[in-house]
Amino acid sequence: MNIVRHRIELATTAPIQIIDITEQVRGFVAGSGLGDGLVTVSCLHTTARINVNEREPQLERDMLTFLKRFAPRDGDYLHNLAPIDGRDNAHSHLIGLFMNSSETIPLAGGAMVLGEWQSIFFIELDGPRERRGVELQIIGQA
Repeated sequence: MNIVRHRIELATTAPIQIIDITEQVRGFVAGSGLGDGLVTVSCLHTTARINVNEREPQLERDMLTFLKRFAPRDGDYLHNLAPIDGRDNAHSHLIGLFMNSSETIPLAGGAMVLGEWQSIFFIELDGPRERRGVELQIIGQA
């Protein structure tokens, strides 16, 4: 059994943003030299998340609308009274309660086992941010 790790660094440009990272993860998996196992995609932030879902422009707009309505930015949140880093981001933490901070995807024959319509998304909930990190880890065998 082997373990291989990699970090994806990215920047975000919107308060709530969906970024497809499927090809970056796929490239890491292909270059790892491992055939069968698991790749775990982990978000390193409490105000961003990882999700597997369908990449379709209208659906992505619906997702953004839903997240904005689910916990409005201008809500009356106690966390915003004394924010740790100066950001009124309670809504981001609250949305994050209902999303995954990581996803684990099986590998077979050196490729991710994803459904035809599945993509891997990094979801920014407190942007824009100059630097965000996603940790990738494969546990597998050649």
